[in-house]
Amino acid sequence: MDIFDIHKENKEAPLAWRMQPRSMEEFVGQEHILGDGKLLRRAIEADRISSVIFYGPPGTGKTALAHIIAKKTQAFFIFINAVTSGIADIREVIAEAKRQWFNSKRRTILFIDEIHRFNRIQQDALLPDVEEGNIILIGASTHNPFFSIIPPLSSRSQIFQFKPLSHQDIRVILERALNDKERGMGNFKVKMEERAIEHLIVSSEGDARKALNALEIGILSTGPDKNGVIIYDQKVAEESIQKKVVVYNEDAHYDTISAFIKSLRGSDPDAAIYWLAKMIYAGEDPLFIARRMIIAASEDVGNADPNALSLAISAFHAVESIGMPEGRIPLAQAAIYIATAPKSNASYTAIESAMKDVEEGRMLQVPDHLKDSHYRGATRLGAGIGYKYPHNYPGHHVNQSYMPEKRHYYNPSDEGYEKEIKNRLKGNWRKRC
Repeated sequence: MDIFDIHKENKEAPLAWRMQPRSMEEFVGQEHILGDGKLLRRAIEADRISSVIFYGPPGTGKTALAHIIAKKTQAFFIFINAVTSGIADIREVIAEAKRQWFNSKRRTILFIDEIHRFNRIQQDALLPDVEEGNIILIGASTHNPFFSIIPPLSSRSQIFQFKPLSHQDIRVILERALNDKERGMGNFKVKMEERAIEHLIVSSEGDARKALNALEIGILSTGPDKNGVIIYDQKVAEESIQKKVVVYNEDAHYDTISAFIKSLRGSDPDAAIYWLAKMIYAGEDPLFIARRMIIAASEDVGNADPNALSLAISAFHAVESIGMPEGRIPLAQAAIYIATAPKSNASYTAIESAMKDVEEGRMLQVPDHLKDSHYRGATRLGAGIGYKYPHNYPGHHVNQSYMPEKRHYYNPSDEGYEKEIKNRLKGNWRKRC
């Protein structure tokens, strides 16, 4: 257990630690929760922070923001790490918090890093004092708190999601570190090639710590040239971040996702997995990939295998919950399932055809027998009169008109489950298909 020593700077600490922002003005990213006027920013600036949980991928500013709060608040601030702390540490913190309040009416903020590592008993030990206000909890986690934190604790905390930093955010952080002579690498003569910084930006995948570590190791391990200048080129960048360059500009982004979708549609799981791997390696947003698979599951598989859509949606939520790199596994599972599933675009063509009719044709009026009949006076207007309730008939089906004129949009294929749908429709409406 340690209390933040925020005034002592360790010159030997890693660059990522030294470059942590010292104020809200220096903080980069997370505008959706820390932009001007946002609730969390107002609470920090007013020193009125309540119990909160920060969750999101590594290197996105969770601990850095805790440092800013520690420096700004008048409260007693205590830091513990869930990996190395137990019930005894929690009890010691609670006792100290009560002493602080009794002696000086001073609040205590307890920051728990990796709070998801606490088991249920440890989390339960926090609950009474969070509820009574003896401590203000700030938890940081890479895991979705709705899954990793007990409901009574998460419900008593405001939850803020940290997102991977944008390419521009990472660029700002790297350039600041390159130029900062007090805490960064500004005392080194470095010629940073644009291709090298681009590679660090893309390969860091929104993780500022990863980008700064690669910048530091590259500078410290590369000898200067005859003019005393360290040439930080693409090769140094590749070695520093242990990732080869993949050509993935704007054209490659669109071309690769196109190849991926067409491979899914074409039922080639090997090609789909290759393009998926290339996108992941190049730093493509995994949620973008998951969203595209949700579309493919409906557009290209449809009711030939309704499970494809469920699996694609599950993959999206899995990636959102666990992040990368583990998220590549449910993405791969969904891609293989969609690629190998029977195919039908009948749902897609049905809605396209109906939309065209709505946009170009006259609007059809709802027949009287289908109108809402639950309000007073509906019967007097003829609403609902003549409607036949299908569940009152054999097979839970009865022939009746559901449109004022006949239109035909859905043409089920003979693939997979859709063949059964086709046969069912033939039984209900003999000339329907």
